[in-house]
Amino acid sequence: MFVSDCLSVNEKGNLTIGGIDTVDLAAKYGTPCYVVDEDQIRANCRAYVKSIEDNYDGNGLAIYASKAFNCKAMCKIVNEEKMGLDVVSGGELYTALSVGFPSEKIYFHGNNKTLAELDEAVKAGVGRVVVDNIYELENLSKAAKKQGKTVGVLLRIKPGIDAHTHSFIMTGQIDSKFGFALETGEAMDGIKAAIAAENIDFKGVHCHIGSQIFDVEPFERAAEVMIGFMADIKAETGVEVEELDLGGGFGIKYSSDDNPLAYSEYMAKVAGVLKAECVKKGVKQPFIVIEPGRSVAGSAGITLYTVGAVKTIPDIRTYVSIDGGMGDNPRYILYQSTYELVCANKADKPKDFKITLAGRCCESGDLIQEDALVQQVEPGDIMAVLSTGAYNYSMSSNYNRIPKPPVVMVSGGQSRVVVRRETYEDIIAKDM
Repeated sequence: MFVSDCLSVNEKGNLTIGGIDTVDLAAKYGTPCYVVDEDQIRANCRAYVKSIEDNYDGNGLAIYASKAFNCKAMCKIVNEEKMGLDVVSGGELYTALSVGFPSEKIYFHGNNKTLAELDEAVKAGVGRVVVDNIYELENLSKAAKKQGKTVGVLLRIKPGIDAHTHSFIMTGQIDSKFGFALETGEAMDGIKAAIAAENIDFKGVHCHIGSQIFDVEPFERAAEVMIGFMADIKAETGVEVEELDLGGGFGIKYSSDDNPLAYSEYMAKVAGVLKAECVKKGVKQPFIVIEPGRSVAGSAGITLYTVGAVKTIPDIRTYVSIDGGMGDNPRYILYQSTYELVCANKADKPKDFKITLAGRCCESGDLIQEDALVQQVEPGDIMAVLSTGAYNYSMSSNYNRIPKPPVVMVSGGQSRVVVRRETYEDIIAKDM
């Protein structure tokens, strides 16, 4: 019935998440409010950990791409579920270290890490720095030498794969700000520089072709290309690549039209191609890393709002305004992202009312969804936007000086705040 397994409808006709009435949650914590099902997140983590066991005999690591949803509670959960962590900034690294996340299981990504961030990564002893360019490699070498340490690195490679997704979230093609290109010889030059660099321990290669991908074929093709490049590295340098990070990008259901494969099927199909290519190319099967982010957190979260004004423009559209908007969910204005909407207090009623869900910010483009079907709504109703567990809280802002919503986690029939609601005092706290 819903895009997420953790959602249902109770005897009152209200939407539930993790068995808890969302109308009650809205009354207890206020709106807007992010709500995340911890049990669903843990189940998703375990599925990826199991996929490494099943497909690579445990010779690998599933690491959570924390840019999707990062907070102290999330870092704790990921550690408890025996995953590694992908961070892309000093702030994400600091959050992880603040709760004792094992630094050796942290992978530091990013296309333009600052000098301070490189120093922080070396000092923390992160397991891998995923190097994006020669400038960064040189600076990392200097930072490691200054601290008297050796740093394990992967080089991010652009495999030239069309990921069949929105252009804003394609990352594996030659025209991308990320990584070293294969086609120009830049990638091999980068590998040779990494092998020769002081205080750098070249461990392997990384690729990530994009996000919200439903087809398995691009992942299979990426595996072929990367194994072929590993064979080229061996032939030109004599170095056997130890580690291959295939990134993430697995799609989730945002609407009933989305039909992603079970993640176990993705893993099995890609593993089959990878193993065959290793034999064909004469290279040792590497330690495999995968980086799920959205697929761990996205379907486990919803956002609750209170409906305000309802404006019907005859023969044009009906605007339903909510007490949130692009400040807590900028994905529609960025990518025209599809979402499923549910009137939480009328979830058992038919969806026969076409609306445009409008945010409260002073921007005409502040919309969450256009021409969407939902139950008949009126001021005071509770509106739920589904599948917002990833890239909503993470991308939130204080535009119009609106405080950010809290994040509430539910588990075992109980709820708790893991990120408190911001106050006006928080908004002005840094003002001088």
